[in-house]
Amino acid sequence: MQNENKEQGNSLTFRYKFIFEDRTEKTFEINLDAATLNYIPLKNLQSPPNWTKLNYARCENCTLDQKQCDYCPIALNFIDLFDFFKSLYSYDKTEVVIDTAERTYYKKTTVQRGLGSMLGIYMVTSGCPVMEVLKPMVRFHLPFASIEDTVFKAASTYLLGQYFSLKKGLSVDFTLDQLREFYLEIQKVNQGIVKRLRPIIKKDAFANAIISLDAFAKELPWSIEDQLENLEYLYSGYF
Repeated sequence: MQNENKEQGNSLTFRYKFIFEDRTEKTFEINLDAATLNYIPLKNLQSPPNWTKLNYARCENCTLDQKQCDYCPIALNFIDLFDFFKSLYSYDKTEVVIDTAERTYYKKTTVQRGLGSMLGIYMVTSGCPVMEVLKPMVRFHLPFASIEDTVFKAASTYLLGQYFSLKKGLSVDFTLDQLREFYLEIQKVNQGIVKRLRPIIKKDAFANAIISLDAFAKELPWSIEDQLENLEYLYSGYF
């Protein structure tokens, strides 16, 4: 299959196509600024719904200033996704084709898993300060990652960040303690988004997609050490 997705100029694009059992299709194009990895909205919203307001079920660890930010940036960028998926069930079957700049992915799965993979990009790139630490992982986005994949990517990304901090003369953490703290804060954002959406959800696909992301965020802080020990055998050439 020829890869339609290109990284051109100042933008990076991820294209998610859902093919449902009745053979209807829906495509979502996610455009990011290539330098900042900030989400680029496809359109300007004139009157966003009430549930996107910053103080509507605000996350307990939100650091945004309401004087400068009227809306939750994650919720604001979820609107089109939410409008489409709010009437779908988690277990509905779908095929997902994902075009990235480097390759194309394909998987037969459930709406929950396909949506969850896509939501992760929106949540990290929308402008939530808590989620900023995951931006390097978005640049090397791996759809449908397992917990082992996620631990490897999260630890590797974090330790590379420590290398860059060291080069800048900043304090560094090679114990991964701060990484655990990052994921504890990310859990609070996931829970806050579910709380924000639950009163207006008709069916469960959207909420459960976020809950599945949160399950990874909950497991990762407590499984990092064990999971990394399980990967040590890969590094015999280093010792």
